[in-house]
Parts: sequence; C-alpha cells; structure tokens
Amino acid sequence: MLTKIDWYIIKSFIVTFLVALGLFTLIIIVFDVSEKLDDFVEKQAPIEAIVKGYYLNFIPFIINLFSPCFVFLTVIFFTSKLAAKSEILAMLASGISYKRFLRPYILVALVFGSLSFCLNAWIIPRSDKLRVEFENRYIRNLNDEYKENIIRQIKPGVVMSLGNFNRMDSSGYNLNIEWIAKGQITKKLTAERINWVPTKKRWRLYNYRYRSIYANGHEKLKMGAFMDTLIPFNPTDFFRRDDDVQSLNLSELDAYIDLEQMRGTGRAFFYITEKYRRYAAPFSLMLLTFIGVCVSSSKKRGGMGLNLAVGLFVSFAYLFLIQWFISYGSNGSMPPVLAVWLPNLIFMPIALYFYDTAQK
Repeated sequence: MLTKIDWYIIKSFIVTFLVALGLFTLIIIVFDVSEKLDDFVEKQAPIEAIVKGYYLNFIPFIINLFSPCFVFLTVIFFTSKLAAKSEILAMLASGISYKRFLRPYILVALVFGSLSFCLNAWIIPRSDKLRVEFENRYIRNLNDEYKENIIRQIKPGVVMSLGNFNRMDSSGYNLNIEWIAKGQITKKLTAERINWVPTKKRWRLYNYRYRSIYANGHEKLKMGAFMDTLIPFNPTDFFRRDDDVQSLNLSELDAYIDLEQMRGTGRAFFYITEKYRRYAAPFSLMLLTFIGVCVSSSKKRGGMGLNLAVGLFVSFAYLFLIQWFISYGSNGSMPPVLAVWLPNLIFMPIALYFYDTAQK
C-alpha cells in the first residue's frame, strides 16, 4: 500500500517533471516558430493549421524525445533537495528500508515508461502523419516533391529504374524494370509514362512494352497503350526519409520490415532497430530513474551541484552509448536486438554499483 511518504515522492516527481518538460517544450516551440515564420508567411499557412496541424502534433514528439533526459534530471533535482533537507535521512532512520524508499520512484518510472511506449507505438505515428502532411504543404521545398534517376530493387533479382517522378501529380517517365537470373535478363518491362492510381493502389503504365527473353535466344513481345499493374512501390517510398519512420505504428512498421526484407534493399536493419528501440525505451527510462535516485539520495558536501554534475555525466554517457549502438544496428553492423539492449546491459552493473554505495 502507498503511504503518505510515497504520495509525497510521487507528487514531487510528477509535478517537477511536468513543469520542467513543459517549460522546455515551450522554449523549443518559440525557437521553432522563429525559424519557420518566413515559411508560414510565404506559404500563407492559416493560424489554425499551424496550431492544430503542426504544433499540437509536434508536442508529443518533443515530449517523448526528451522525456528520458528530463526524468533523470527531475529525479536528481528533487531527490537532492530531499537529501539536503535531511528528509531522506529521517525516512531511513524511521525504519524505512532503502528498497522501500525506491518503490514510489520505480512506480512512477513504470507509468512514464508505459506512456512512452504508447506514444512510440501509436500516438506519435498518428500525429506525425499529420505533421508531415503539414510540412509537405507549407514548409518543405517543392524540389522535395520531384525526384530524378530513381533506381530501386523491387525484390531480389528485380531492378526498377525511373527517369523522374513528380509527387504533385503522381506521374513519372521512362520506366524500366528488369528481371535478372544467373546474370542474364529474362524479362523486361518499359513504359513511357506511369501514374499512381490511389483508388486501386496500382500503377497505370502508358505505351508499355513487356519483353520475355528465353534461354534459346527467342523473345516474346507484348505491347499496348496502357495497363494497370501492381509494382510493390508507392509514391511515398520514393520520398521517404529516415525521420519518417516515426510515422509508422507498430503494425505498419512490421509490414514495412517484411516489405524491405522481400525487396532485399539492405535497409530492413534500420527499421528492425527502430522497432526494438521502442520496446527498450521504457526500460531505459526506469534504469535512468534508478541510477538518478542512487546518485542523489545521499547528502554531499558539494550539495545539489555535485549530484547534478555526476548525474549529467552518467545520463549523457548512457544516452550517447544508446545512439552509438543504434547506429551500428541501423546499418547492419550489429544485430539490432543486441545493438538496442547492449547499453542497458552495460549500465546495469553501473546502476548496481551506485545502489551498493548509496547511503542506506
């Protein structure tokens, strides 16, 4: 059961975290407005669209991005204040064990971790789609809507090239698809122009030629004015950026991983790493909370400044290690599961060391 002391710690934890993160989010928004103000004015973006279409969908992303760091700093800040006032010493002297003292912290970290997972898995992908839609309309350069000399592997042994593609009207020119087996072209499909038909989720080819090449040297040619066909690419794939992975929820992410593995592009590692990162993020948040309490719960001569210095060094080292290993997992240099969980495995002994040396 939760006691008054538990509720006191929980309230201090949540209130300090919300105030700190709220102020920081407000500062980020102010700087972002000043940076994008010229684009808003030039593209004549409505105020309602700026507020509802962009910033209300930008806030969840900011909160989730900086929450691990702010949870850690929050724990350091208010726990150091408790230690400076000898409140923690009084709790321990009254018979409360250090493990029992940790319980409200872990409980709040567990709640924050669950919320972080929900944000990563479903809320941010939904809001990010709306945010990207706003950016495409009012912020991004029109050159981002036009691509030239596109080359993609549809699946192993099938290569597609496209002279250019314009997302504004979903049309492209000079399509060429080749099926290759044992170093030889077995089939080839060309078209002067292609159009994406969103209602059918298919491509329409104009003035196409479909050539089958047999081992004996004979060929079979089929041609026509237009044809609807299924090519496992849509216009979004031509313009997808690494940041756009945030707009995929877990089910969409799984489907896209299967698609990338089928294509054999070598980019599946990036999306697999992102998937495991979403599952590991709540645990990272709990580990940072545990370390933060152990670092700052004892009263030191250097006061809160020393606790903050140690805490900042540990947190930034931990977050840097996470990003460093994730980069290895994203490019396939390391198995994604290992890349995501290795920083946690490295810092667990460090967390236990701080726990053993904490004043009890």
